[in-house]
Amino acid sequence: MGRVPVTALTANFGQLAVWRLDDEAKKFANWLLIWVVLANIGFIAMWFSGAPPRHMDIVYAGLLGLVVKRMAFLVRYLAFAGILTFSTLKFVGGLFNLDMSSLLYSLQFFAEIKPGNSIDYIAGAVAILIVLMLAWKLLRRDSNFARPSLIIGAAAAVVSLAAVDLWMGKDMRGHYFRAAPAGALFGSATGDSGFAARADGKRHLVLIVVEAMGVPRNNPEMSKLLFAPLVDNSAVKARYDFKRGSAPYYNSTTAGEIRELCGRWGDYYDLLKRKDPTCLPAVLGKKGYDSLAMHSFTASFFKREDWYPNIGFAKREFGTDMMKAGAEKCGGVFPGACDRQIPAQIAAKLKAADKPTFLYWLTLNSHLPVPSGLNLNVDNCERVSALLKSEFPQICRQFAIYHDIQVALADEITAADFPDADILLVGDHMPPYFDRHHRTQFDPGQVPWLYLRRKDQADK
Repeated sequence: MGRVPVTALTANFGQLAVWRLDDEAKKFANWLLIWVVLANIGFIAMWFSGAPPRHMDIVYAGLLGLVVKRMAFLVRYLAFAGILTFSTLKFVGGLFNLDMSSLLYSLQFFAEIKPGNSIDYIAGAVAILIVLMLAWKLLRRDSNFARPSLIIGAAAAVVSLAAVDLWMGKDMRGHYFRAAPAGALFGSATGDSGFAARADGKRHLVLIVVEAMGVPRNNPEMSKLLFAPLVDNSAVKARYDFKRGSAPYYNSTTAGEIRELCGRWGDYYDLLKRKDPTCLPAVLGKKGYDSLAMHSFTASFFKREDWYPNIGFAKREFGTDMMKAGAEKCGGVFPGACDRQIPAQIAAKLKAADKPTFLYWLTLNSHLPVPSGLNLNVDNCERVSALLKSEFPQICRQFAIYHDIQVALADEITAADFPDADILLVGDHMPPYFDRHHRTQFDPGQVPWLYLRRKDQADK
């Protein structure tokens, strides 16, 4: 048997080393494509329009990819689908200022909304489906690289992408994941305006929490228009004194309700099985006030039918009740009664009341996104502002809804037979727009309020 030349052995080993390097590099490239690029591509696409920070989600995806890279295809696919689902839910929670526990709790109400009425939600669902289909194909490739230097390279790629995400969102800090920190200074429109202190049994009290109404930030046009149908109305000015301000907010709508109705930070979860006698409806009830809560959506959404009585509301009416009373149905992601027709129902109830009444109304139609059509009367929003129509079309549609509510309210509260009542309007949280262009037009930590204090005879 002849000897193999040394030069031949050296050449063979060199070829083997190159083959191994290429094979490892290919596996590494496959891994990067799946766990760094594909797992984040949909969210990266929103960097330039604006999105909640998700640097830790990028890290979680990378770590998970390293753990499962040697496992069976089905395990890797389920892991990918799981981290994508987690990232998507956290992303949505960030947009609407919900932590993960609150968002997961809210999923039980998903069947009551109509995301198909929004092109944004449809586009998001299609993008997620495409990513999952690509993952099904790409995860069949071998990505189980083992060289230590490439593992370090994978970690470096993940950390680098996370750092870029953190940098891209540096101008949006404070806009997302707004939970009340321990010791946060409390403030509310009902307390700061003096509204609650006017409960002397001589007048009705009307509290209106306006869905997704924020404080305009460095936008004179929006500041001018926010309460214009009321503050620029001479008949309203003749009957009411105005007081304006802002209040801090945290989390989403139900937290805003607790802020204004119960005078504290928190949410409704602990009120499902206990009563709170310190909340405003209960306190006013002890002073002889009747109380009515109205919401233009369904009674079961966020279980308002259960906790409204526990904070003292003697009566409740929801979207179906309002439509039976004559309101039209307005569409959107949250289809329900048309808000612009509810002030007339409020006026009718107060005129028919035989005792002082605390009437609370949570509006609906300005919940984002506000689509065109669907009987929302927003398609010609240039009637409110041609400037907003051209520069901020989504805000324009939302302001058209604010405008219609306030015009209808002004018509009712200036009628000769409208009874003595103080009216307070306040936002629940800032409008959670997806994109930076629209979202940054609002203060990330404050909501506006307007108090209409009925002039007494002495004031007149």
